[in-house]
Amino acid sequence: MSTRAFITGVSGTKLTDAEREFIRAERPWGFILFKRNVENSAQVALLVGELREAVGEPDTPVLIDQEGGRVQRLGPPHWPIYPPGAVFGSLYDIDPALGLKAASLSARLIAADLAELGITVDCLPLADVPVAGADAVIGNRAYGNEPAKVAAIARVVAEGLERGGVLPVLKHIPGHGRATADTHFRLPVVDAPRDELERTDFAAFKPLADLPMAMTAHVVFSAFDPVHPATTSATMVEQVIRGVIGFQGLLMSDDVSMNALAGSIAERTRAITAAGCDMVLHCNGNIEEMREVASQTPELSGRALERARRALSLRKAPQDFDRTAARVELDALIERANTASV
Repeated sequence: MSTRAFITGVSGTKLTDAEREFIRAERPWGFILFKRNVENSAQVALLVGELREAVGEPDTPVLIDQEGGRVQRLGPPHWPIYPPGAVFGSLYDIDPALGLKAASLSARLIAADLAELGITVDCLPLADVPVAGADAVIGNRAYGNEPAKVAAIARVVAEGLERGGVLPVLKHIPGHGRATADTHFRLPVVDAPRDELERTDFAAFKPLADLPMAMTAHVVFSAFDPVHPATTSATMVEQVIRGVIGFQGLLMSDDVSMNALAGSIAERTRAITAAGCDMVLHCNGNIEEMREVASQTPELSGRALERARRALSLRKAPQDFDRTAARVELDALIERANTASV
């Protein structure tokens, strides 16, 4: 069955009649969940089933941002707290093997939580490399400020998710670490020269170019395109994301409704597609905006369809593992990181 090249959120904990009708008519490629969609395990699993039933495809991707730290859509009392990325970076500084082990365990446990609910894609890992003076929107979500370290931790996070039957989404390509504004509210401009960007920001993503999916950054890199953020810049997509970094997987935008982007939702959607992104992401569950996005996104076809099919083909059945033992080991490693930072 054909689908359209967008991923959509919905407004609440169950589908409205209008949303169900919209999904049936417009056939989004996937869905994304937020805290507003979450009450408890049974309810989330039911909503995931509703979404797939409405679109008529049992394998439709359902995404979530479940990083740990302050970006965790599933949380207490029904799901455990997971550490932010900086904890793994701190452990890595004590002993790289410990940092990688903790990151892998956390991702594997997160995947187990998601798989139980039918959620098949996690918007993780981050490969952003923060610099001094950058906006705190990334902050302790990042694994560190050295590209090789960031890439190493991001790799084991991706592998941990994959072992749990969940596909990773690499973000925010080609890098959000230098942004001096939160893209939810305004557009940041990065004026670093090309060689510096290639040596730091882009270098963290390059070793991860084989991952199945990635999400763009709503950030202007003036050395390449002084006007358009990476999400709507054909130069950034072709020369940097596909070229310098070498990413060949499914490329989705960050949320089209974020204020970093200019124009109407329809104009933003057209710009994202024209720039070369394979998929438009719309998150806020506003049905009128959802209709605007759908009206401007094409049927998924050509290279975008090939990338989407390849990404989904890479999802494997979860491997067996001892969840209780993994949580005990992770907690011990987190305690060690906390003790070292005191």
